[in-house]
Amino acid sequence: MPRIALAQIDATVGDLSGNAAFIAAAARAARLKRADILLTPELALTGYPPEDLLGRAQFIRDARTRLDALAFECEGLIVVVGFVDSVDGSLFNAAAVMYDGAVQAVYHKRRLPNYGVFDEERYFEPGDAPMLLEVDGVTCALTICEDIWVPELVAEAAALGASIVLNISASPFHAGKGSDREEMLRERASASGVHVVYCNLVGGQDELVFDGRSVVIDAQGRVMARAGAFTSDLLFAEVPAAPSEVREEPIEGGPAEVWDALSLGLSDYFRKNGFTDAVIGLSGGIDSALTATLAVDALGAEHVHGVMLPSRYSSQGSLDDAAALAANLGIESRVLSIEEGFSALLSTLQSSFEGCEPGVTEENLQARVRGTLLMALSNKFGWIVLATGNKSELSVGYSTLYGDMVGGFAPIKDVFKTHVYELARWRNRRDAVIPVASIEKPPSAELRPGQADTDSLPDYDVLDRILEAYVVRDLSVDEIVACGEDRATVERITRMVDAAEYKRRQGPLGIRVTPKSFGKDRRMPVTNRYRG
Repeated sequence: MPRIALAQIDATVGDLSGNAAFIAAAARAARLKRADILLTPELALTGYPPEDLLGRAQFIRDARTRLDALAFECEGLIVVVGFVDSVDGSLFNAAAVMYDGAVQAVYHKRRLPNYGVFDEERYFEPGDAPMLLEVDGVTCALTICEDIWVPELVAEAAALGASIVLNISASPFHAGKGSDREEMLRERASASGVHVVYCNLVGGQDELVFDGRSVVIDAQGRVMARAGAFTSDLLFAEVPAAPSEVREEPIEGGPAEVWDALSLGLSDYFRKNGFTDAVIGLSGGIDSALTATLAVDALGAEHVHGVMLPSRYSSQGSLDDAAALAANLGIESRVLSIEEGFSALLSTLQSSFEGCEPGVTEENLQARVRGTLLMALSNKFGWIVLATGNKSELSVGYSTLYGDMVGGFAPIKDVFKTHVYELARWRNRRDAVIPVASIEKPPSAELRPGQADTDSLPDYDVLDRILEAYVVRDLSVDEIVACGEDRATVERITRMVDAAEYKRRQGPLGIRVTPKSFGKDRRMPVTNRYRG
């Protein structure tokens, strides 16, 4: 009965020494716990996804050198390490099987995902053969990530005599992915009568977040052991397990897992890129309130700086709400009026704008003054500006380029407005830091007297239904109308989405929490006349 250890590590792309150190430490811990074999995630040595680093021959050579050195540090058990293998000029997404101080065998991933956020066919060639390992007298099949999503490969492993399927993975998160993925693994195990041992990556990498949740499933499709979500972990399991060791706790979903994903994605983006402090424009509205609260959870209150940027149109209620939020969160805050800068710009442009009625241009000027002030603080103190735009606004271009879109990172850019409210209410149940007025008052940019978001947009529940259908599910106008939406509204919103593509291309990165985000997932042409 092999004792298997799963090292759910938070690897950083390109940090060969740091990632190898995590693996070596896990191997030492696994050896102390008398494990027979240690699994690490897919491409654990290079980090995932390495993208165009794979075009640098020196990177591939350095990774292989580090792998061979790592093999000497991992004696006393079998260690499976995800790495990039180079064979006759071709690259393979690979797993090295190390023992006795050397790499003894290499498995090449057979199914290369090339959809959504995945681009593996751009870089890798597919493997063409299964691999079986004997671990403590038990036959195991080694697979990598997408391999196990293919029923035929699991059935093949069983037919070849494997009773355990080992899978090393880098499966990124979106809301609901954890339970869906685990259900798939349960189906693979029960359908082929094999135990499934699944080791997933954890951590944030640019816009992607990996949720971990490594798991061991018995041949009846029951969960035997599960690693933590959104945290590094070292999981041990003896396979096959006694019936008393089977566990069936459900995976936590809903706002809780989205919040954890956003928090990990934000904290890892800062930590891995060497940033410490964030600065946020506090408007008194729900988006900036949620972003600031998230930043405090991810970075700590001492690393978050709030700035109130009132204009001639800002309401006293919004200023009070922003101040109350800062006090509730315990963050440093300051007030920088934009009136003087705004007035100076209006004066400078007066002759050019002569005879023109005030309108959106003047509204956008205010947002751009705010963006300039936030970026000045960023430059002076090394703080990273967190943009506060949500997915609903970014979808339809209800945002100002070089204004409220400025920033080094946009934590909630993949969170629809209706979900912003849901997250705020959920977070307040833990600790009521977001002022009730910020949640309950009608949303407004406050760039002109009496302005409300509904002056330009449908109610957010209607808007988000249309956006989810068009942006996430790629439904056509006719298909969305067939779902019960008003045709004129659908046509207007879809036109706005298409027209705003150029804006989104110039915005900051943000954390992916839906099945299709702007960025790696959705790559629409900016110059595009198709309106179907």
